[in-house]
Amino acid sequence: MMTSGTSRRSFFVGWDVGGWNCDKNPRSRDAIVVLDEHQKLVGKPWCGNLRSDIFRASTASDWVQRLFRLCDVPWPKRPLVTMAIDAPLGFPEDFLRLIKKEQIVEATERSGENRYLFRQTERLLFEQGHRPLSAVKDMIGSQATKGMHVLSKFATIEQSCGVWTDGEFFWAIETYPAIWRESRLLQEFLEKECSDGRSWEENKDAQDARICAFVAFLFANWRGKLEGPSVDVPISEGWIWAPKLDAEG
Repeated sequence: MMTSGTSRRSFFVGWDVGGWNCDKNPRSRDAIVVLDEHQKLVGKPWCGNLRSDIFRASTASDWVQRLFRLCDVPWPKRPLVTMAIDAPLGFPEDFLRLIKKEQIVEATERSGENRYLFRQTERLLFEQGHRPLSAVKDMIGSQATKGMHVLSKFATIEQSCGVWTDGEFFWAIETYPAIWRESRLLQEFLEKECSDGRSWEENKDAQDARICAFVAFLFANWRGKLEGPSVDVPISEGWIWAPKLDAEG
């Protein structure tokens, strides 16, 4: 997101989203990781429940500053921040039409093709052999509404399909760490991360947050390596930013 000639520093935040009451679930909580423009870990990974920070923050700047404090990252002057979020940031349009009793569609026998359960971005991932979760049926509605609440409060501008911003310094996208685990790009990143003797973070939530932060870096700097939405993807459903297949060869 940096433009030529600017002195503003870029940071890349990964957020693995826990449920609204994840402080009661020691196996799955919010996790935050911050990377710098060199893809290096800044501060330390943080795990816990962000619920109170979400409610208390009044602006995007206040929100991101709280995340930086939790990760022991000093707040820089006029940063540019890209965040990748591991949670569904939209619901299927056909599901929303159904609950409003506007329209029904024929359900299919194959779960991955069910338009009530999966957004177009998820149905495309099923076609590629992945098995993304559904915000409707897989008990991640708490995480989904938490992520969508944050967008609605701090990144209210839909810049394009699957890209939200506050219009000043903060951008947010959705990704899904599981589809990155076999990515050559991710493996190269992890090898570089461990080259100075640091070990990979053992906590799974922090692992996923670090993958998200890496995807945020790719989105801001090498977006051509990510599979973007086609023009027919409903903007209201959002988009899961995944590795571009021809960039993995």
